[in-house]
Amino acid sequence: MRLSKLFGKTQREIPAEADTASHQLMLRAGMIRQVAAGVYAYLPLAWRVLKKIENIIREEIDRVGGQELMLSTLQPFELWQKSGRDQAFGQSLFTLLDRRERKLALGPTHEEVITELVKYNVQSYRDLPLLLYQIQTKFRDEPRPRGGLIRVREFDMMDLYSFDADEAGLGESYHKMLEVYRNIYARCDLPTVMVEADSGAIGGKESHEFMLTTEGGEDEIVHCPDCTYAANADKAENNKGMVGGGEPLPLAEVSTPGVVSIEEVSNFLKVPPSHTLKAVFYIADGRLTFVIIRGDLDVNEVKLKNILGGIDLRMATEAEVTAAGIVPGAASPVLKIDIGDPTRAKANLALWCSRGIKIIADDSVTLGTNFIAGGNKPGIHLKNVNYPGDFMADVVADIARACAGDKCLRCGGKLQSSRGVEVGHIFKLGTFLSEKLGATFVDQSGVSYPIIMGCYGIGVGRLLAAAIEQNHDSKGIIWPSSIAPYQIYLCPLYLENPRVAEIAEKLYADFTVQHLGVLFDDRIESPGVKFNDADLLGIPLRVTISPRTLEKNSVEVKRRSEKASHLIPLNDMFNGLEELI
Repeated sequence: MRLSKLFGKTQREIPAEADTASHQLMLRAGMIRQVAAGVYAYLPLAWRVLKKIENIIREEIDRVGGQELMLSTLQPFELWQKSGRDQAFGQSLFTLLDRRERKLALGPTHEEVITELVKYNVQSYRDLPLLLYQIQTKFRDEPRPRGGLIRVREFDMMDLYSFDADEAGLGESYHKMLEVYRNIYARCDLPTVMVEADSGAIGGKESHEFMLTTEGGEDEIVHCPDCTYAANADKAENNKGMVGGGEPLPLAEVSTPGVVSIEEVSNFLKVPPSHTLKAVFYIADGRLTFVIIRGDLDVNEVKLKNILGGIDLRMATEAEVTAAGIVPGAASPVLKIDIGDPTRAKANLALWCSRGIKIIADDSVTLGTNFIAGGNKPGIHLKNVNYPGDFMADVVADIARACAGDKCLRCGGKLQSSRGVEVGHIFKLGTFLSEKLGATFVDQSGVSYPIIMGCYGIGVGRLLAAAIEQNHDSKGIIWPSSIAPYQIYLCPLYLENPRVAEIAEKLYADFTVQHLGVLFDDRIESPGVKFNDADLLGIPLRVTISPRTLEKNSVEVKRRSEKASHLIPLNDMFNGLEELI
């Protein structure tokens, strides 16, 4: 390809709307163009990278028996209602009406459609297992598109679905896809970390994400350097440890004038935050929810949402808390403090229930005694609050956020955190959808069972962006060779020189015949402009022809990832380049 004919122009200035390195560089390199918020057109350079990534994905999946198909983008909305996931996806689901007023969805994913398809094509255990996949455009009405291709409303994705007769078969399919994913990222020369993950709206019993670590990533990865534990911050767990408080003591009120926050309580009463209980209020699907957690911990809202099983979750406002008869800054799950009443814990829970308020407690409330909590009156706190003697909860579970510096739940080491971009996600769906949609098979005994499913996705456009996030410098992109749009940037200087022009044209023709993948900078521009664009576009090898190199009957070759360059004789050009490529 001649650069003078390439559709898409480079630019020097950093676009003001670009907030990540990959977004900035793709716009500057003329790879993408925004059509609408979260919607982009791929220009030829980006499209070539996408096709290379797709081909790697296809080869690795086909190698293990995957079958490619293409599912419809338009999906009957009734399918989503039948699975119940129309509510789970909520406003992220694009919908429309056809001319007959029938409601359709633009596919954000294809579990429903593929399950319905398999339902009519699988009858017997002999038809299983299956690995079916596609590479197709998906649509999700993201509330806050950002980062160029990192979080968008229209995106290209590989989604694969496994269908098995039993849990052992699902385990084999899951392991097989783990290896496929590792091979894909290795061939793309993109080191990733596999982490435990939250299943989100997709559902499922077990899931893992593949993270590409980069400072510009939108996800936080919590990991332990002393063992193999790694998880998305939404899923990560920590060792909260026991808090020494001795034998449970009787409840007692203590005056705390003007004291509201955990820090203020801790300083005023001279106790560590871990000896206090924090009250946090949420509105979950319109219902006020009271969350109680140890004072040294914070609520993980993803874990909380999963526990509640709801769709909409947000922090309650102070006005909403006050309207419920609760004193902000002094709230406590203990309403009745009758010391002699052994049923006071149940009574307290019943009182909250009578107000229509649900109590969710982090399991940290069970890892200590004699906590400090609010007194439900201004300027009053309670000391020696204990679970379950003084209060109970509708649910007790891990809803705490694990952070860097916490202890590892597995080995006791100190957790660390880093930023990353999710470039793959896999789920064990089980029978969640097959039961709802009636996808069954008959076993050897003639008994019908729901098909056991797995789901596996790779965002192709996001993988492209993540590759740039991980492979760039101040000058531009540094493409891994396997997914680079071209392998060689042919850069003749002073094309007005007949000898330079002649050799450049000959090499371009030879490279093309040899299918080496060459981008020929045939513009009449200064060396500075050409070198700057070569660095910006990030092609792995720059081959420079100039009057100076031709005096030595050579060309200058430089890897984009290295500072040093060296000369290769013209008569040994292909051997030298083949070794470098």
